[in-house]
Amino acid sequence: MAKISPMMAVPVVVFAGFISLALIGMFREDPNSLPSARVGQTSPPVVLTAFPGKPGFDDATLRDGNVKVVNYWASWCAPCRIEHPNLQALQNEGLAIYGINYKDQQANAASFLDELGDPYTGIGRDEKGKMALDWGVYGVPETYVIDGDGTIIMRHAGPLTERVIEKTLRPALERAKGQ
Repeated sequence: MAKISPMMAVPVVVFAGFISLALIGMFREDPNSLPSARVGQTSPPVVLTAFPGKPGFDDATLRDGNVKVVNYWASWCAPCRIEHPNLQALQNEGLAIYGINYKDQQANAASFLDELGDPYTGIGRDEKGKMALDWGVYGVPETYVIDGDGTIIMRHAGPLTERVIEKTLRPALERAKGQ
């Protein structure tokens, strides 16, 4: 009788692992959302380069007792262009939005804001993407809701569409106000 090698079980175990991960992903609350380890934690330090001619912001701004939104964006980002009118509309409602220009050329970023408008209460530049790494940014655009103590209440990867604003952002803003 021939012996069966234990190595023959390796493909079966690997396949079972892949199936398990797929099932976990499929049955999450929102299978399209990307998880964030930062939700519920204090926002990481703000370390930005000034955006010439625009007001900046710092750590104290994120802990000033008011609810706010932090938005990572870039001029080279097509989805950022798509979400921009929605950011303008939220600013017109009185929402404080702080922008972080991610890995962008200063002149291109300034032209982007000149063309589409500037919805940001304060803005800074993350030229090398180091601050984005600390925040857990996957790519731009990404948006965070921050409560008055500087705690991250929500993170959304992708453009803020009207649907995302109504189903995700506004409820997070309400939760942030209640804390």
